[in-house]
Amino acid sequence: MLLDELVTTADAVTSTRSRLAKVDALADLLRRLEPDEIAPAVGFLVGKPRQGRVGVGWRGVAAAMGEPAAEPSLTVAEVDELLDRLAVTGGAGSTAERARALRELTARATEREQGFLSRVLLGDMRTGALEGVLTDAVARAADRPGDVVRRAAMLSGDLGETARTALTEPPEVLDAVGLVVGRPVLPMLAATAATASAALETTGEASVEYKLDGARIQVHRSGDEVRVFTRNLADITHRLPEVVEVVRGMPVRDVILDGETLALDEDGGPRPFQDTMSRFGAETARETLLHPWFFDVLHVDGRDLLDEPLATRMGELERIAGEHRIPGEVTTDPEVAERISRDALAAGQEGVVVKAIDSPYAAGRRGSSWIKVKPVHTYDLVVLACEWGSGRREGWLSNLHLGALDPVGEFGEPGEFVMVGKTFKGLTDELLRWQTETFQQIEVRRTANTVWVAPSIVVEIAIDGVQRSTRYPGGIALRFARVKRYRDDKRPEDADTIQTLRGLLRG
Repeated sequence: MLLDELVTTADAVTSTRSRLAKVDALADLLRRLEPDEIAPAVGFLVGKPRQGRVGVGWRGVAAAMGEPAAEPSLTVAEVDELLDRLAVTGGAGSTAERARALRELTARATEREQGFLSRVLLGDMRTGALEGVLTDAVARAADRPGDVVRRAAMLSGDLGETARTALTEPPEVLDAVGLVVGRPVLPMLAATAATASAALETTGEASVEYKLDGARIQVHRSGDEVRVFTRNLADITHRLPEVVEVVRGMPVRDVILDGETLALDEDGGPRPFQDTMSRFGAETARETLLHPWFFDVLHVDGRDLLDEPLATRMGELERIAGEHRIPGEVTTDPEVAERISRDALAAGQEGVVVKAIDSPYAAGRRGSSWIKVKPVHTYDLVVLACEWGSGRREGWLSNLHLGALDPVGEFGEPGEFVMVGKTFKGLTDELLRWQTETFQQIEVRRTANTVWVAPSIVVEIAIDGVQRSTRYPGGIALRFARVKRYRDDKRPEDADTIQTLRGLLRG
């Protein structure tokens, strides 16, 4: 298939706010793709090529865009092959080699195709063809139930491969997609509540557990082989030998565990989150140890537990993890829930998560079965742009433009980010230096005072609340926003929504 057909579909999706029309357009495209084009095309549409980031930033993309071709000739397969080449090009001279290969390809691209390729490479797709819409389109194109396609995508962690399977394999192949030890799955997510007792009103009988101030991990063990993944499904086994050792010592042969890891101080309390993330992101083990705690188990010795109630999973977890279980209690008593919340805060943790005792593990989903409670209003937002500082901050990118996710397209295209405020508070000199270097690498455009970036970086923001405002399209503005930390363990689609923030007006 010509890349032009993909671009035409992306433009059609952008031009309508109708979810049904988006699904129809995408389903028609999917039916026309060759089997080996399906996974690449899906990756292009959601701005997540199957190769991941290929080492080309905004300057490299801008330099590669010369005189466009008059007629379309590029195919989806040729673009996919180029990304394969860029992904493996490294070492001395790799920058020049990437630039040459990219220029050769873009010279054959029309103006529309060049713009599309730029957005793919920078992760800045604004088609509204988000994974949820595209998942529905896969179901439509393959004539398969939507819940079957969604479950396969969540359990495989790969929408492109799920689409290929649904469209080219017998129905039973998609039906059989399940947990595979060693293949990470999307984590279950939590809603939010102001207090533990309020959360308990929603869940009923629940396990009220400490919310650790750490980094989420998913650990797979098959025999003596242990692999550790981030919440974004990146394999970081080589970074966490201490976690591998703990799981390898558990009384089990095959297991998939969900949990957190964090660094402790000499008194056994949690060290600052930045210390954990510094060690978590190091390519080689450092002196600081990361300790694992687990709060769920998805598979044990050939038995999938996703659809079992939390009470059953907790029993298995107690047997397997023992002292490495996250602290908590099962209760229906609001006073008990509040006491556990106070205990968690006194121990230096973030708060609690209240989990319905009869809930299954909903991979990749955020519902009301798990509800997190933190004492300070903190929200995960996405950086949209950053302004150059003045005075002591001159020469540094300082004032952040912050966006909340709009998954339903209430204020624009579904899946885009709605600006809700700015802040330069809470930024250390170290963070200012990091911002200035990093944001220019993901720059998509700039004005005299502002660098606009691909919406790919999540930052945790503390606020005192929100107020009504006509300044921003979502109708609200953050009150007294300040940076708590950057969350490189979270994806932009994990950000809090504009609907959640607007709900604070009623809180």
